[in-house]
Order: sequence, then C-alpha cells, then structure tokens
Amino acid sequence: MPKKHSKRFYKNVSTEKSEDGWVVKLDTFILKTPGKKNLYLPNQDLAFLVANEWDNQDEHIRPSLMPLTRLLNVAVEQTPHNRSKLIAEARKYGETDTLCYREDKVRLHREEQEKKWSPILEWAASRSVFLKKTTSIMAIKQEESSLIAIEKYASELCNLKLTLFLHLVSVYGSVVLAMAVMEARLNGDEAFNLSRLDQIWQHKYWGEDEEDAERINDLRVEINELCGILKFI
Repeated sequence: MPKKHSKRFYKNVSTEKSEDGWVVKLDTFILKTPGKKNLYLPNQDLAFLVANEWDNQDEHIRPSLMPLTRLLNVAVEQTPHNRSKLIAEARKYGETDTLCYREDKVRLHREEQEKKWSPILEWAASRSVFLKKTTSIMAIKQEESSLIAIEKYASELCNLKLTLFLHLVSVYGSVVLAMAVMEARLNGDEAFNLSRLDQIWQHKYWGEDEEDAERINDLRVEINELCGILKFI
C-alpha cells in the first residue's frame, strides 16, 4: 500500500532572522524538526534553500522531495549524539574505499580506473590519507596512520558538515571522494560519476535497467542539491 503523505497545511513560506539564527516560517509557524525543536539556520542563504523546498510542495508534503530538510533534521537531532559512531564509520569506509579496488582482467577498464581514480587518491595522500590499491576482492589492510587521518578529518567537521560528509561517503562508497567534494577538489556530480565508474563500464556491455537508471538519476539530482550548500556552511 502506498505511503500516505500529510496534506499541505500552510499557504505561505518565508524566512526570518531571530536571536538564535534564521528560521523558516510556514504561515506564522516556525519550522520545527520531527522532535519539535525550532530549526535554526546559520544564514539566510541556507534558510532560503529550505524555504524553497517547502514552498515547492504541492497538495501533499513529500519528505522524499526535501533532501536538505531531512539532512538538517539529522544534523540537529541525531549527529550531536552520534559523533563518535559517525567518525568510526568514516574510518571503516577508509578500509574498503571504492577507489582502492581495481579491475584485474579487463585492461581497458583497469586503465580507465587508473586514469580517473588515481589522481584523487594522490590528492588524498597529500592530505595524509594514503590508501593502497589492490586487484583482489579481499579487503586490503590500510595503514593505521591513514585511518587516523580520516578520523581526525571527520572529527573537525561541524555537525552539519559531518552529517553531509557521511551521507556522501555512503552514497559514493568512498571516503576519499567525499573528502574531495567537501574540500572543493571535485563537485558532487564529478564525484558521483567517479563512484559509478564500474557500473558505467558494465552498462556499456550489458545495458541498463530503465527503472534503475531513473533511480540513479534521482539520487544524482539529490546529491548535487545537497553539495550545493557547501558554499553556505
């Protein structure tokens, strides 16, 4: 049975500055998190983006179409209590980073991986995150110093950036690509394409399911939208 969505209960959406930060108002009501906390935003630009998500809702409110609001809710209500867990999760991804696992049979595919992935690994190494490559399907043991560098990087992010960082890590399957986006070495779309290099190669030969292609495109759009907030935080 399809999930029922709440009806839109407001007519106007606006932004307003308060003593604790910028807020989004639905008619006269301040936008709150699911836990009933006022959602305070650090600047007007971010408030405008959130307001735009709510203003674009039609007769029913669809959270799936509001990725920024969802991200902010997590950053406010969950991340402050789970920082240690999230930092450990980032470290774990460093042990199985997508960019480290290379094709061992198809030469052209392996060469493309080398051409497109290795420069990003070299960039990460310049930031003390040196990750080894392998053509084995077995997990490779990475240097402890590199994993500690990943922990340090994640620990220095504010709650909102840490939330976005871990979301990117999980989507890309790569802590290195997520770092590259956070540090403006890559944009969200470039990182998305690099994370799907193996899938793109397979699609050249086996084709792509139409529904899967639509799902991937929706995810790409969402990631690009979320990455767009980096210039405001």
